[in-house]
Formats: sequence, C-alpha cells, structure tokens
Amino acid sequence: MIKFIKNFRKDEDGAVTVDWVVLTAAVVGLAAVAYTQVGEGTKAIADAVGSTLDAAASSVASDIPVNPK
Repeated sequence: MIKFIKNFRKDEDGAVTVDWVVLTAAVVGLAAVAYTQVGEGTKAIADAVGSTLDAAASSVASDIPVNPK
C-alpha cells in the first residue's frame, strides 16, 4: 500500500485528472450562473410583454360594443 501511494504521488496522471475535474466544475458552475441570468432576464421581458398585451387587449375590448344593434 505504501508503494502504491508513493507511485501515485510521483505519477502526473493524478494531477492532470484533478486539473480537468476542477476546470470542468468551473465551466459547469459558470454555465449554471449564465443560465440563471438569462432565465431571469427572459422572464422579466415576457412579463413586460404580457402586461402590455393585456392592457392593449382590454383597451380594444372596451371599444367594441357588446350588443350592437
């Protein structure tokens, strides 16, 4: 077991693996932050468009007579 640990410390493959794992975790973290920011911005724009459409629809609906004769 001691020989295995000494060989592992000398071997560069373990360090490279750790580097790739850290880099991958950083990319995934940044992607999650970007996804959240884009989602919040999209929701805000959709809410604004929905409010504008509701206001326009109620304005147009109030101009149309219900029982035209």
